Amino acid sequence: MNTNNTSDQPRVLSLEEFAALIRKMREVFQWSQETLAELSGLNVRTVQRVENAKSSSADTRRALAAAFEIEDIDAFNKPFDIPTEEELRVEKARIERDYITLPAQHLMTGHQLAKLAESSTVDISQPGFEMQRDAHEVFASLVDYFRDYRDCASDYSESTKFAVYDEMQELIVELQRLGVSIQYATRKVHLKVSGEQSEAKPLTVQMSYLIAFERGKAPGEFAVQKKLDFPF
Repeated sequence: MNTNNTSDQPRVLSLEEFAALIRKMREVFQWSQETLAELSGLNVRTVQRVENAKSSSADTRRALAAAFEIEDIDAFNKPFDIPTEEELRVEKARIERDYITLPAQHLMTGHQLAKLAESSTVDISQPGFEMQRDAHEVFASLVDYFRDYRDCASDYSESTKFAVYDEMQELIVELQRLGVSIQYATRKVHLKVSGEQSEAKPLTVQMSYLIAFERGKAPGEFAVQKKLDFPF
């Protein structure tokens, strides 16, 4: 495959071309096969099979597209122009400019979730995959509880917090039963109050990310936007 020029006619890639494209994209992003596997939620052996020009499912190609943050996750399943090395470098520079990578941890207990709520001020909580309605409703309940408790945690005595831990734990267990696991990460962010003078010092707060993933396919890190726009 000639990676210096795009194809004149969009087409579905052959197995060999797809293998070469994934290798080239991984090299440009300076990712190991293990990193790509982690970000895509695939195992390393699957990534190796793809790069060895073995057959891959539509779901595998979607997972790889998501790892490279391609907006259309079905891009690898459709006819498309092969990007040049320069186009890949430009996209890598954009991601490095606009995103940072945070280590993610697995949420296992209600106590973990409560302590996360107590230490954070704002959050981004959302599904990382297409969830079934029943699982989505449980996740929504967990997020609501997380935010409600965060807003009034100081009103609880230490002894009454145990009931909160238990109720949060029940929601986590129910999500696990439905095949969903939660990964979380934290970071410091700087928020500016609306209407303040431009020279006013931003408010530094702790931000939490709660992301739902299909059980067994959760990544060990998140790529998140550096600049956040919160009405505050």
